This record gives sequence, structure tokens and C-alpha cells, in this order.
Amino acid sequence: MRSDYDVLIAGGGLAGNCLALALKDSGLNIAIVEAQTLKQIQESPAGDRALALASGTVELLEDLGIWHGIREMATPIVNIHVSDQGHFGKTRLAAQKENVAALGYVIRARDIETHVAKLVDEAGITLICPARVAGLMSTEFDIGVSVKAGNESHALTASLLVGADGGNSSVRKLLDIDQDITEYGQTALVATITCSLPHQNIAFERFTSSGPLALLPMEGQTCALVWTRKHEEAEYLKDCSEPEFIERLHDCFGYRLGELSLSAPRRAFPLSLIRAEAMVSGRAVIIGNAVHQLHPVAGQGFNLGLRDVVQLADTLLHQIEINGDIGDPDVLKQYADTRQQDLSKVIGFTHTLVSVFSNQWAPLALVRNLGLALLDIAPSGKSLLTRHAMGLASQLPRLGKNR
Repeated sequence: MRSDYDVLIAGGGLAGNCLALALKDSGLNIAIVEAQTLKQIQESPAGDRALALASGTVELLEDLGIWHGIREMATPIVNIHVSDQGHFGKTRLAAQKENVAALGYVIRARDIETHVAKLVDEAGITLICPARVAGLMSTEFDIGVSVKAGNESHALTASLLVGADGGNSSVRKLLDIDQDITEYGQTALVATITCSLPHQNIAFERFTSSGPLALLPMEGQTCALVWTRKHEEAEYLKDCSEPEFIERLHDCFGYRLGELSLSAPRRAFPLSLIRAEAMVSGRAVIIGNAVHQLHPVAGQGFNLGLRDVVQLADTLLHQIEINGDIGDPDVLKQYADTRQQDLSKVIGFTHTLVSVFSNQWAPLALVRNLGLALLDIAPSGKSLLTRHAMGLASQLPRLGKNR
């Protein structure tokens, strides 16, 4: 096993693999440490989850050479319908009004994960798997990383360690980076729904007193359901009979898509807002879910993580251009500072949506519904909301195009 790398990436999921692809032509020696085999990842129930790709994210995936291979598996969103259950307010966003083909796309996580892993393999990037990072020590010139593979331990060194190992990040824990956690008291129910009427590529977001309900268009006449309820109710809905579940779903959503039925098992995920208190320590940096986990209300989790990836890759490529040190802690801190505005804006937008629309205080309900109604007839306000939905409210990081 090779003992020295320029970049060692902990985590072979979407964030880690996308970073490796962004750097594949840089001349850097790159290795990915991943705990699960590709077969385990492909067979994981988590692969059934739907990812909402914002229009801006599609641009980044094009830059990385990924989009061409997955676009046929992605379903375009051409309209978004937002409503507040039991109230008059609603607003509608349309791709046509923004002169774009789609506001975003929906794809199964398994489809994009499999394709990205294939591209990483074709690029000849070293994969150390199954293995995990068990220890690390940052020095002035490199970072020593202990990697455990089965019963064997290997001592590796790298100029830079990137923690892209998810919400339960081992790298973040080893770096002693604390988290700020806000519990929402909600659980997300996730399933695939078959509709008797065509969805016409409309994404529905309905706010309720217990949390938002989203139906996202997918292939044929299916939709991805993300239904947020309070913990106890969500647990009951996950385990109750299918007829009762569908009856409750119709009570909440109505019959706009005709009769609904389940076409995939229900799964439940408790929801929190989690943000790491730092992104950098010595010659190590964390990205993606290792840094932030959001409420799914605005579907911005993967989109935000991909912007972490592209911004970091652009920073490292610039260091190579000037013959600089890719693991320089000062450079990594500059990267982290650059990401803060985008992180704070998206996290603030998402958290505000959850707080405002879960509050049933009558005066606030009236104000938010007036706001939705006004948005529906105010072109400038609607355009701003649409740009948020498309992931274009902030300047996108682009490889080699921001300097």
C-alpha cells in the first residue's frame, strides 16, 4: 500500500468522489478511504432516497463531467407549487418565467452514486476500501493518518486530509471539532408514491402544522415523498397499514395527483440542524455532511455540499498554479471563510422556513399567507424565491472561473 499522498480523502460517497473527480487532472496523488464496498453502498436502503438537484448544481455537475452520464436518469422540475394547509396562501414558480428548461431535477441517490463511483474508478484514483481513518496527527509539513483495514493498520502521510465522511464523520471527531445542534422535534418519512394522474413535472411543497410535505416528480407517474411529522406521529405512520397511511396522506395533500399508492417501503429519519463549529484544523478540512446537515424543507443539502467540493477544488488548483502548499492551514482557513456566507445564507433560509411555517399562531399564519399570495403576483419577489430554489441566489463557485 502506498504510504504518501498529496490528498487523502476520507469518504467515498458523493462529496469525496466528486472532489476526487475535480482534482483528477491536477497531477496530485489522490487516495480515497471508504468504509463500505461499492456493493454495500449500492444495496443500502439509503440509495432509494431522492436528491433534488438545483439548476446551479447541474452546472457544477457539467463542469465535473458528471451530468452527461446521469441526465437521462433525472426528472426535470418545470413548476413548483407551494401552499399552506388550511390557509389561502399559495405561490407557483415556473421554469418558463425564468427562461430555463427546468428549475431543477430529481434523481435517485443510487443512480448518481453509482455513476460517480464508476468515473472515479475509470480515472484510476486509488481506493482504499473497506477501511476507515482511525487516527491522525497534523505537523508543519504533512498530516499523518492511521488507516484501519480489517485487522491491519497502515500509517499514511499526506499534504492534506479531507473529511468527506458524512454526518457521523470520524475525521471531525478526531479533530475535536464540536457541533451546534438544533433539534426540530420532527422526523422525515421518505417513500416513493405512484399517482393515478400525471405529475406534469410539478414539485409540490405543502406546509402543515406538523411540518412540510414535499412530492417531487420522478420517472413515469411516481413521486418522491418527503413528509415531515412530529416524532410520535411519524413512527406511527411508518408502521401503520398501507391503506391507513394513504388515507392520512390524502387528508394532508388532497387529490391533485389523483389516487396515491406506495411503490417503495417507508423509511424514517429524525431531523436536526447540525453545523460544525469549524471546517479546518491544521492540515485537515471537512466538507459536505461532515460540516452541515439541514432540514429537507428546501432540498438544499447535496447542493450546498457540492459547492463545498467545487470551492475547495478551486482553492487547491490555484495553489498548484502558484506552486503553493495545498495543505497550508492559512489557505484552508481562507477557503473556510469564503464558504461561510453561502453556508449562513442557506442555513438561515432553511431554518426560517421551518420556523415560520410550523408556527400556527394566527397573526403569523395570516402574515405568511399574505406573503405567499403577494409572491404569486409580484414578479421580482417570485424571481428571487425561484433563484433560491434553483441554487442561484449566491455566486456559484466554478473551477478556475472565480479568480
